[in-house]
Amino acid sequence: MTYLLAIDQGTTSSRALLFRADLTVAAVAQREFRQIFPASGWVEHDPEDIWTSVVETCREALRMADVRAADVAAIGLTNQRETTVVWDRRTGRPIHNAIVWQDRRTADMCRALKEAGHEQTIARKTGLLADPYFSGVKIAWILDHVDGAREKAARGELAFGTIDSFLIWRLTGGRAHATDATNASRTMLYDIHRGAWDDELLALLDVPRALLPDVRDCAAEYGASEPTLFGAAIPIRGVAGDQQAATVGQACFEPGMVKSTYGTGCFALLNTGADAVVSRHRLIATVAYQFAGKPTYALEGSIFVAGAAVQWLRDGLKILGSASQSGPLAAQADDTQDVVLVPAFVGLGAPYWDADCRGAIFGLTRASGPAELARAALESVCFQTRDLIEAMRGDWGAARQAALRVDGGMVASDWTMQRLADFLAAPVDRPKILETTALGAAYLAGLQSGLCPAPQEFSKRWALDRRFTPQMDSAERDRKYALWRDAVQRTLSRA
Repeated sequence: MTYLLAIDQGTTSSRALLFRADLTVAAVAQREFRQIFPASGWVEHDPEDIWTSVVETCREALRMADVRAADVAAIGLTNQRETTVVWDRRTGRPIHNAIVWQDRRTADMCRALKEAGHEQTIARKTGLLADPYFSGVKIAWILDHVDGAREKAARGELAFGTIDSFLIWRLTGGRAHATDATNASRTMLYDIHRGAWDDELLALLDVPRALLPDVRDCAAEYGASEPTLFGAAIPIRGVAGDQQAATVGQACFEPGMVKSTYGTGCFALLNTGADAVVSRHRLIATVAYQFAGKPTYALEGSIFVAGAAVQWLRDGLKILGSASQSGPLAAQADDTQDVVLVPAFVGLGAPYWDADCRGAIFGLTRASGPAELARAALESVCFQTRDLIEAMRGDWGAARQAALRVDGGMVASDWTMQRLADFLAAPVDRPKILETTALGAAYLAGLQSGLCPAPQEFSKRWALDRRFTPQMDSAERDRKYALWRDAVQRTLSRA
């Protein structure tokens, strides 16, 4: 039997999933790695930790399924987006820790870009905003703060990559320096309309073109892994950022379809087809996927803290033994209390884009306890999702919005998904296959390998596990959402 190996490199862990040719899962391996917090609002990863975790999980998945590398048709790779690595081309060693997408150290740089009037140019070309979230300003920070980095970059001795590109370099033994269009579209350096790196933006951020990888389709040839890594060379044939891979795995191939993924953060993507829609509500335009040189676009809303709020309950407050306890604990909360958590631990993303605000809790009483905090944390994810959907409706039109397809670790909680449907006043569809991000990566590799069908045929395989429909009274829904909006306004740094 022929297999597909999906590498799902996330913010807190790396996972390897071995898929059979029919896209059923044969084995799953996972490794968590260190989170590094050098200062308030700063988040880093050691790229060597990431690399080691990827190799170990791939080997473990093959071993668990008793499958030889020679039986694997291709690797599909999906990754945490925007996280930035710069490495030495000669040694392959990073010159600094990876700066993670959540990191806010470049807030002053972004503020200066806005004050100088450059954000409109950035938005027009890239679909993005001038925000620390994106890779370009992270590259500039590394070049400015590592001794000799700018000189080496100018001589072509350094390479930049998002995590996909770094892993492709390592997997291929330095023979391929490449990324895909979805990851390139998150850098603040890539013109999504022309499909090319942009010289004006490179000059604006003082990033040498010599640093940049080649940009390819999501289903394409990216070289092959070194035979010594897994026992035989395996072609790399599918690459997409994690949220775009989930969009593919959720079969959101038709304009108007929406998916939302709940991991460390939450990311909602609305397929807008061949049109890169200019948002009037501070969403971003991005490449959803690209086949045969033709991009399909999406409107995206990014929430920086979703599952991370549950991790905070577990690891920071220590009121949970495991994340799975959050739903049952929230169900025990006192309905007469209105505790609201704004989880701006690293600022707020769309549609607020406030890098400087920090988290806050409102409505505490002497009777408030762990159950009320658990409910507030889970509801904050639902409220933030409504913020995004409201913005999408404003940009795209409510009439064309389908039910929300959801995936990610948090969607296993029935309580949370029901609350989400209640606050959205719309159906929420949970698929039978929850591994949609890895599934999307495997599908892309299988498509390039000739093992998987065309997108429209693949979409017929999507299967519903459960549809959650709204049950909350509209007056209560509006009352609670008004409390949320008020809490956010009180939290914003510019309030």
